[in-house]
Amino acid sequence: MTPTLADVARLARVSPATASRVISGSTYGVSAQLRERVLKAVSDLKYVPNAHAQALVGASSLTVGVIVGDMSDPYFAEVTRGIQNAAIASGRLTMMCNSFRDPERELAYIRLLHAQRVEAIIMAGGGVDDRVYSQKLASHIDAFTAVGGRVTFISRHHVVGNAVLPDNVGGARAIGRALVALGHRQIGVISGPKLLTTTRDRMDGFRSALAEADVTLPPGQIVHGDFSRDSGAEAAGRLLDRAPDITAIFALNDGMAIGALSVLRNRGIAVPAAMSVVGFDDIPAARDVMPALSTVHLPMVECGARAMELALSQRGSELRVEHVPTQVVLRNSTAPPRNR
Repeated sequence: MTPTLADVARLARVSPATASRVISGSTYGVSAQLRERVLKAVSDLKYVPNAHAQALVGASSLTVGVIVGDMSDPYFAEVTRGIQNAAIASGRLTMMCNSFRDPERELAYIRLLHAQRVEAIIMAGGGVDDRVYSQKLASHIDAFTAVGGRVTFISRHHVVGNAVLPDNVGGARAIGRALVALGHRQIGVISGPKLLTTTRDRMDGFRSALAEADVTLPPGQIVHGDFSRDSGAEAAGRLLDRAPDITAIFALNDGMAIGALSVLRNRGIAVPAAMSVVGFDDIPAARDVMPALSTVHLPMVECGARAMELALSQRGSELRVEHVPTQVVLRNSTAPPRNR
């Protein structure tokens, strides 16, 4: 038997009116606890609203919500450029939401976008390696897709859905092999936020490249940043103080690598003569800094355009996952190691 709104309300132990408000995306008079109960009931029963509710969503089919981690990050600027180019071509309006990499803010934006009856949601940026958050995210996504909405993820998330997956593991492995091929054995890493899937994937790929060459990466040679330029500069300073014998630095994104270059310049450490530096993403500024930054090229604009294409795919169509390759680009910031 097809579940009804009354079934959802009964399982969630709420009134049908409350269940209806949650499913429609309204926040009026609904506590967070009641909302979670209703969303869980929707998920457990695989409830699909009636055609009238679906028609309400369909009536606002020209807006796509986009949730990004940090709009000031050049990575997200490039990704959203691809999203907006594709939106213009398809006659859509984009509603941009900046989460500042706050998981709770991401969930709040999904609820708000649901209430605005957007046609689709694109979540740009890595997921969070946290079971409780992933369960909450899945419930919010299920409620949105239950009324005809569509969701596309960019990078790996612990939620089933359309996805554009950059090869973070393969790209980090390739840049690690490049450093090893140059002769580097003492390498420091400026990592990203610990719970992000992007951080884990890039660290896994880099570690695998070092393991192939029997190169160790002690914990003391890893310092975490938050993907910003300033955090890269601060992390580079701590890394140099903690591990003065390193001959190369791998930063998990270009912004942090550029921050590291500034610290090396201030300390009188020549790049690449005394220290090689590599990043990841290949943002436009990577070509313009001095020396030009060696990095992993990720086609960020293409990722955004592909995500929009998936977000606008036909309702009820099979979920798609598109893998995006990466490529190592060696510029002037890398060279074989020499004594400082």
